[in-house]
Amino acid sequence: MSVPSFHPDVADQHLRVDIDHWDDVYVVGDVHGCLPALERLVDRLDPSEDDLVVFVGDLVRKGPDSKGVVDYVRERDNFLTVRGNNEEKLIRGTKEIDALTDDDLEWISDLPVAITWDGAIVVHGGVHPEKPLDEHDVDALENTRAMNPGDSYDGPFWFEHYEGPERVFFGHTVMAHPAVFKHAMGLDTGAVYGGALTAYDLHADELVAVDSEVTHESRKDSKVLEPRQPALV
Repeated sequence: MSVPSFHPDVADQHLRVDIDHWDDVYVVGDVHGCLPALERLVDRLDPSEDDLVVFVGDLVRKGPDSKGVVDYVRERDNFLTVRGNNEEKLIRGTKEIDALTDDDLEWISDLPVAITWDGAIVVHGGVHPEKPLDEHDVDALENTRAMNPGDSYDGPFWFEHYEGPERVFFGHTVMAHPAVFKHAMGLDTGAVYGGALTAYDLHADELVAVDSEVTHESRKDSKVLEPRQPALV
């Protein structure tokens, strides 16, 4: 299968992986500094060193332990993540996390904006169905949510209209439960807001989630989407 064609600003920030080299692949939603939830989810998944774990970005901010989450992911060679809009804020200096070292920030700045394998794209925000992939710059891939301009929860949403060809795994849009469509899967189930941290087991074709158990930041109900597509069972 051919490699997707990206915008010039993204092309050198794209990581291609061969999933045939891995026994299983897990894709994990937004962690936002919730280290205990991440630890419990990984314990439940129980990945071996021959399994690949891919995050949809936003490892950091809002939750209490961004440094712990970054360390947890960095020290595992089979853990990969794309850069989310909250990582981008650190790189651009619009937000700061005192606990993160210069080395951490360098690691974050080197993260890919997109990770792909045959038939799949992992980005933080999404892919607007009315624009070719190669017209999506870094900001678009990290922040796309609604079909209309702006970071809106009013919809209509890109993933309700996107028809591939690749299936896009994404976060950014907080869901009451995962959004599961033929060509898109949203995995941000609001761990930092008292929801759950969710992963998708690619080979088993099933969702795995753990409750966050703690609400670190409040969020209006209007900012938590109830996707029309039911979750996998």
